Amino acid sequence: MNLFIDTNIYLKFYHFTNDELEELSKLIVLLKEEKIKLYIPKQVLNEFKRNREVKIADALKKLKAEKLNNVFPVFCKEYGEYSEMKKAISEYEKNKKELLNKLTVSIESYSLKADMVIKNLFEQANTINYSEDLIEKSKLRYDLGNPPGKKQSYGDALNWESLLVSIENGEDLYFLSDDKDYFSEIDNKQFNKFLENEWQASKKSDIIFYKSLSEFFKDKYPDIKLASELQKDILIDKLEDSGSFKVARTNLNRLFSFNNFTSNQIEKIFRIVCNNNQIYNIGSDFDINYILFSWCDEYCFILSDETTSLFQSRFRKNEYTDDDEDPPF
Repeated sequence: MNLFIDTNIYLKFYHFTNDELEELSKLIVLLKEEKIKLYIPKQVLNEFKRNREVKIADALKKLKAEKLNNVFPVFCKEYGEYSEMKKAISEYEKNKKELLNKLTVSIESYSLKADMVIKNLFEQANTINYSEDLIEKSKLRYDLGNPPGKKQSYGDALNWESLLVSIENGEDLYFLSDDKDYFSEIDNKQFNKFLENEWQASKKSDIIFYKSLSEFFKDKYPDIKLASELQKDILIDKLEDSGSFKVARTNLNRLFSFNNFTSNQIEKIFRIVCNNNQIYNIGSDFDINYILFSWCDEYCFILSDETTSLFQSRFRKNEYTDDDEDPPF
């Protein structure tokens, strides 16, 4: 899956947004597991660096301006709630001051959670560098009045031209942006028709458009709320596709590092274990046997009777003596 995320989506994590940082963490999982290819034109990186402080400054200004009303009618003073509210307001102002001090340190040292997550994301993405040819194409696009673009700026045109030359023909592009330059003039929930037609004609593929990360994940991974759950599901799928003893062992060991599988996840794992011969044939090996029966003991209460019976008919728990080494986990 090819993915492009416009600068405005990244910058939302330094302002006010309904998206959570967990959405970016899920992207990192998808990148590490090679489920997506994230493309970042150099122009996006530079726009992000230029505008990070602008967004933060505006958010801080709004935060500092927020004040609780500390003025009460005089007749409130005889009630106990009045004293409690005055204390709460004083505590709020104290905590707000401490929060702003800590934020200032984190902002200046680039150690906000958003900084660390986005840095990780950028490091794993495919960067599209500038070239004279790309710049010339972008200028021509702008001069001809073709979208995307703003007055006296061809940055969006440069991003678009970068994507046109970088995505393989025949491969779709998932496109995330909340920039009106990419919206249809008729329906702002749809992609710009001129750009969509250009892409289809040039790349022989489609643009799938979203205006937010949450919208993207709701569509593509609707049941996944946490990055850790997404990684579990990806590894379970990899376990199912294990085509050798070595790959099966690697996938089982990676899954064993996680805790708290859902009933659907553990049910699927045991179904795979029982039906994949690569796993069955190493089921008596010390490490694999230990993993399988550790899971069986831990999750027996949520496994279906049918799956439990199938597992017990195919696998036997190794008998360990005092001379055996401790399990390597």
